[in-house]
Amino acid sequence: MKRLAVAFSALVIAASARAPVLAQSVDRTAINGIIDQGLNHSQVMQTAAYLTDRIGGRITNSPQMRQAEAWTQQQFRDWGLSNVHTEGFEFGRGWSAVRSSARMTAPRTLDLRVIPVAWTPGTNGVISAGVIVAPITKVEDFDKWRGKLSGKIVMVSRPDVRPDPTEAPFRRLTGEDLSSGGAYNQPNYSPAAIERGLKAAEFADQLDAFLASEGALAWVRMSARDGGLLHGTGYQYQVGKTPKLAGLELAAEDYRRLARLALTDAPPTLELMSEVQFHDEDTKAYNIFAEIPGTGGTSQYVMAGAHLDSWAASDGATDNAAGSAVVMEAARILKTLGVRPKRTIRFALWSGEEQGILGSLAYVDRHLATRAPLAADSPYRDLTIQRTWRSRWPIQPREGHSDLVAYFNLDNGSGKIRGINAEGNVAAVPIFQEWLAPFASMGATSVSLRNSGGTDHVYMQTVGIPGYQFIQDPLDYSSRTHHTSIDSYERLKPEDLRQSAIIMASFLLNAANRDQPLPRMPIPTQPTPTDPFEYPAD
Repeated sequence: MKRLAVAFSALVIAASARAPVLAQSVDRTAINGIIDQGLNHSQVMQTAAYLTDRIGGRITNSPQMRQAEAWTQQQFRDWGLSNVHTEGFEFGRGWSAVRSSARMTAPRTLDLRVIPVAWTPGTNGVISAGVIVAPITKVEDFDKWRGKLSGKIVMVSRPDVRPDPTEAPFRRLTGEDLSSGGAYNQPNYSPAAIERGLKAAEFADQLDAFLASEGALAWVRMSARDGGLLHGTGYQYQVGKTPKLAGLELAAEDYRRLARLALTDAPPTLELMSEVQFHDEDTKAYNIFAEIPGTGGTSQYVMAGAHLDSWAASDGATDNAAGSAVVMEAARILKTLGVRPKRTIRFALWSGEEQGILGSLAYVDRHLATRAPLAADSPYRDLTIQRTWRSRWPIQPREGHSDLVAYFNLDNGSGKIRGINAEGNVAAVPIFQEWLAPFASMGATSVSLRNSGGTDHVYMQTVGIPGYQFIQDPLDYSSRTHHTSIDSYERLKPEDLRQSAIIMASFLLNAANRDQPLPRMPIPTQPTPTDPFEYPAD
């Protein structure tokens, strides 16, 4: 679901600003054991290979995701972890693509690169028709195309040519990248923007209903990236909200060719075939948990997590078999070393992240805090929970709110850890600097106050839980692999994942054994609008 920039361009706190009163010595002897186990006996790539090469793309509630849920639990058990279990939450239909094809048949024949859009139905065989380029991005566009779409394959994207890239698609962070950057990113609370977002959430359903009522045969969109990359992302997974029409995504270059021909005296005709399956045996999605029990006689725990689900265009390697394999490897390392932490260490593999960070939100809502319900007459009561979560006040902490001492997340691809985002928590900065010090020679040095978004620590932060996302080298994550058809095992960097697993294990052990819990931010209350004179949404 996410399209986030790696949060390295942030305010980095100088070492001179450390506050020794908050710091606590790191057990470097224990870290020696973690480094040895993580470098000389690593299994992180074997784990990643099973999730990608063997299982493949793990779209939520698909057969592949069910296989991943079972296999990861068994791995945790085989490594000797405790309390291995799942927690289900209501999600919707499972979906998987069987096969698809696209072919231009006039003015000449040409096979095109295509992928079904997730949770859209199939075409029920091959359909053949002329195309119409009808860019539709909002309900107000419907009137322009009313009466013109019957019997057509509708091309709903505007075929704009994107600017040439000005940066290399693959890169690592430099010292300048890590030490420079903008100011502290102040929060912005805009009720009007929230209202516009809630209204926009309904557009996919409205578009499908309009196209079906107009007699369109199917719709196609243009890939969000050039270079033949495909994505296939879609979000109409709820029971009872399955679209009526097949939706497909064409490679950008193929889409633009059709659009150009549509303006000539030889408009193209197109053959489409999409065969998909829906899986309704169980509408719940499942988060996976495993633990190393604490010995301190407390209910407190620390947690590491990554999302196990992916999209189906490829094998979901950098997004996010990489993070899942690192979390699992951290669990294996610590269990192999026989650590006996003061606090329990819990490992989480989330589901439904790609559809709106749903798995970790379900955990927050069940165990940590909830929010006031929507009013009975709210027009947004039918929206999924993540659409309205942040706009509901007040926050209502649950009994277990104070038990979760810290959560560490990994979900920015395969790049090595270069530091951590402190998420605005100035009290945590000197502690994290102390914890990173043993890994300076491995490239991990930076503590940033910047807030990072778009992944599974977010909803913890929104209710005052110390949740953190690591800073990683970007590699080609945002430019090429994120959600795309080339996100396979070859995009993973073994040396980077080994380093990440070592740092993850170390942070977990430090947090579990620290005398005092990590300092917390205040539980948020409804903010004052940043612009007190902002006009409401239309």
